[in-house]
Amino acid sequence: MDTRCTLKKNSDFRRLYAKGKSVVTPYMVLYCRRNSLGVNRLGYTVSTKLGHAVVRNRVRRRLREICRLNSPAMKKGFDIVVVARSRCVGARYAKMNAAFLEACGTLGLLREDRA
Repeated sequence: MDTRCTLKKNSDFRRLYAKGKSVVTPYMVLYCRRNSLGVNRLGYTVSTKLGHAVVRNRVRRRLREICRLNSPAMKKGFDIVVVARSRCVGARYAKMNAAFLEACGTLGLLREDRA
């Protein structure tokens, strides 16, 4: 069974923004930092500038699904925050997925043994 660990505390988000590595793509910004837990903890940020609640929740659902499907290919033991950018609102899922994988590769989050 898949148990998801999420970041909820404001202090965790702020620590990642201040001390984590970041990569910017047209659709999102990824922040990551190693943790000592042995599991990945994910957090998502979608600003009110993107639109009303329905639009923000749609973007958040897409980002969560992208992270869920790509989690087997990722290394363990990282705190990751995904910040949605305005292009996420009308973007195609495949382009968002490609941008996420590119950002993970740049940050060194992808495992080498993935097929």
